[in-house]
Amino acid sequence: MSFYNYLTIISAVLLTILVLVQTRGATLGAGLGGGGEVNTVRRGSDKSLHQFTIVVAVVFAGSILLSVTI
Repeated sequence: MSFYNYLTIISAVLLTILVLVQTRGATLGAGLGGGGEVNTVRRGSDKSLHQFTIVVAVVFAGSILLSVTI
């Protein structure tokens, strides 16, 4: 296995954990468009967790593209 395969596995596990840790809007009604706050502002650790999740998602997608093309 190459480095990109290991990076993909690690980032996939980390991304799964990060998505499960985030609790805002986690109800079924919110997922289907019902109720809840429309305009929310992320602050503090919630904002940092959200930004880190985006970074890990980009790393995950990039590692998949690199492992496919190489």
